[in-house]
Amino acid sequence: MGIKAGDVVQLKSGSEFMTAKWVEGIEAYCEWMVKGEMKGHAFALAQLELVKD
Repeated sequence: MGIKAGDVVQLKSGSEFMTAKWVEGIEAYCEWMVKGEMKGHAFALAQLELVKD
């Protein structure tokens, strides 16, 4: 099963944990916090992996 909205993900190359806000086609828009400030960016699904509990 692929990445869906609400999943916690990170870049395969390593990054902060991010929440996938929406997934469309081959992209996911993710949001994360940096020093109390919300950041967001669209990433190719191929760049992302699900974070395991």
